[in-house]
Amino acid sequence: MSGLNDSPIVKRLAVPAVCLLIAFLAYSSQILFYVADDSLPPGRLSKTETYIFNTLLLCLWYTYYKACTVDPGRYTFPDEVIEVPEPDEYGLLRRWCRKCSAPKPPRAHHCRSCRRCVPRMDHHCPWTSNCVSMRTFPHFLRFLLYTNLSLWTLAQHLYLRFADLWAHRALPSYLGPSLPVLVHLTLLSLVTFFTSLALFILFFSTLRGWVLNETMIEGWELDRHTALCERTSKNGSGDFWSVTGPDGKKLRLEKVEFPYDVGIFDNLAQAMGTRNVLLWFFPFAGNPEISKSGTGCGWEWPENGINRTEGMWPPPDPDKMRRGQGGWPGAARGAEGVRVPRYASKEEELEAFKSRQEADRKRWAGERSRLMAELEEADYELVSEESDDGYEQGADGEPGWTNADGERLQDFGVDEDEDMTDDEDVPLAEILRRRKVLQKDGEE
Repeated sequence: MSGLNDSPIVKRLAVPAVCLLIAFLAYSSQILFYVADDSLPPGRLSKTETYIFNTLLLCLWYTYYKACTVDPGRYTFPDEVIEVPEPDEYGLLRRWCRKCSAPKPPRAHHCRSCRRCVPRMDHHCPWTSNCVSMRTFPHFLRFLLYTNLSLWTLAQHLYLRFADLWAHRALPSYLGPSLPVLVHLTLLSLVTFFTSLALFILFFSTLRGWVLNETMIEGWELDRHTALCERTSKNGSGDFWSVTGPDGKKLRLEKVEFPYDVGIFDNLAQAMGTRNVLLWFFPFAGNPEISKSGTGCGWEWPENGINRTEGMWPPPDPDKMRRGQGGWPGAARGAEGVRVPRYASKEEELEAFKSRQEADRKRWAGERSRLMAELEEADYELVSEESDDGYEQGADGEPGWTNADGERLQDFGVDEDEDMTDDEDVPLAEILRRRKVLQKDGEE
């Protein structure tokens, strides 16, 4: 889905394509029923059927418009200087966005398409060209509701006509509908079936997330954490994937429960921005707004108190921790306490450099083969062990974890590059060597 979101053609044509699909199913079907009349029993739609169907379509169009055009939200911070927070116990800046250069509130993620941190980001939907977020989720849910109701209504009308055709299948063909009518009816039925199936699955998954107060991104994070817990349990070790903290000690895995499931009704009311049930499915109802005070709605989220303390979600990502601070042994060697030599002239500095270079060349000549063999063997064994467990290598064959559907965070529109745990301190030669080891593992 990440490639789909990033495609310029999809970005440009997705919304017009959806509008054409709605128009084809909604209005060409009514034209067909009107023109075919008695040749396609039960004939034209009654006034009641027409009013119901077109009322659903009106709600569909309006909610789709809102899902596409409502701003997903943005955070406005005070004018004073924002300082980068201190790393947490794992050595990570977990709630800081590097690209926004600002704090990242809980449940917010930096969207690659919107290019900002989006409050309670669910995913970036290519078919609305907008993020499904705290502000747009109510409109997106209502759009899915009225779309499915409209499709089911259309499916009922199509079923009645197919049922009549089947009941009178023994009659001569000239007593039935014409060939263009049959082709149009068949095409409508096929498109309705596949569209209904896809949107029902999406509607069901959205309802599930609504009830559990869980976004698609958080569902992915929960699956990843569960897989890591199962892996640790299987190995019978509490070591956090041999990852060490800033103090050099090994970190141990602590299971984190999803903290934002605060009860069914509270979950539903929180997502819709109101406790008035009548407004939840009203197509012209509003949406939650981000507090302008820097606290409250959009900035803070109530937790269920199951975990040891608040603010433990999302759980630490071992992949990023390994690549981040202290992940590469050379990065742990700070410059503290290192005496920088001073030289009287440029010539003296150049001579000292050549002397060190010659000494390194002599030392390296005798130990090169042994050192390279040890490095390759150690890294190859590490990568092989992790790949065997299916965590380091995803379903698509690329490094990094994927869920059962082969999805990564970037598939939901999240900009993973904004995390401050990349390979910034790793030399290019080290990165190339790691890639070589991964390729070797893939060939085996």
